[in-house]
Amino acid sequence: MPLYTIWYEGTWKQILFAVLHCTGGDILIALASLMLALVVVGNNCWPHKGYRAVAIWAIVFGLAYTVYSEWLNVYWRESWAYADQMPVLPFASFEIGLTPLLQWLVIPLASFWWARGRMNKDHA
Repeated sequence: MPLYTIWYEGTWKQILFAVLHCTGGDILIALASLMLALVVVGNNCWPHKGYRAVAIWAIVFGLAYTVYSEWLNVYWRESWAYADQMPVLPFASFEIGLTPLLQWLVIPLASFWWARGRMNKDHA
């Protein structure tokens, strides 16, 4: 949150709402990305076969939605804004926050790695 202006400009109620709203949204994005990946590359043997392909596509879909959502909400709707502390990367004709991208790379990678380990342990 300190990488967004709401941290400095919002009331504690606005910040709390943003945390709950964004966390819920992130969960829905993750579920939708996984479901879309399963539809596109999943098969009836998943997760035992095709696990990596589903993981890669789920992460790609999550990243793609994140780029779209950041552009839509920061530049088009102006629903939120980056604080000066937010590291940004140039993307097309705008800049996107580095931490939202890293979130959709690090957390899904760690989650799929953890789930794969659990799956292998359960079937060993």
